Amino acid sequence: MTPRAGAPRLVRTLFVAFLAVSAVHLAGLLAGQDAVHVATKPLLMLLLAGHAAARGGPRLLIAALLCGWAGDVLLMPDAEPAFLVGMGFFAVGHVCYLALFGRAPVRPVSGVVYAVVLVTFVALLWPGLPDGLRVPLTGYSLLLTAMAWRAGVLGRAAALGGALFLFSDALIATGIADLPQLPAHDFWIMLTYIAAQYLLTRGALDPHTNATGAAPGAYREGRIGI
Repeated sequence: MTPRAGAPRLVRTLFVAFLAVSAVHLAGLLAGQDAVHVATKPLLMLLLAGHAAARGGPRLLIAALLCGWAGDVLLMPDAEPAFLVGMGFFAVGHVCYLALFGRAPVRPVSGVVYAVVLVTFVALLWPGLPDGLRVPLTGYSLLLTAMAWRAGVLGRAAALGGALFLFSDALIATGIADLPQLPAHDFWIMLTYIAAQYLLTRGALDPHTNATGAAPGAYREGRIGI
């Protein structure tokens, strides 16, 4: 799949817009400006997905980013039904990522590390989780951890992106379970989430991913960089 004619300018425009909106969003969180948060959050993954599409990126990548967009929007209201549906969209996004990663081998040791982190974290969260969220969050955490572990097949950037996605959602979970929070908690959630989605996108579009053991068919294009 190759970029459309005239894509280089569109690619750069969408990427600069993504960076600018991300910066405004994060600054709004630090300043406590809810209006900025509401106005910018729905644009983040749309711009990143548009950037990936302009580069002719894999459909599974674009689908994962659009699922992230839907999840972002649905998690904005403070309501459990919307939260569960939003979590469902993120879960579908992780399935898209897993399909994108293919069946390339991953280090078993890293899998053990992720498994230990998952079991430990769920055990810490369990007592503080609402009864209706315990099973859904555990199932989602298992899927997210699998995605984070498998992300390494697309190279170091994607591996870091998977780890940051796991960390970002862990911060959300600590809030649900009434565990101690970081200062500027929402800022750190969104900073690590935005970085995670960008790094996963970069890994999927990186022309050098084949050297790191990426799944066959991962996107290759050496002329336009993110």
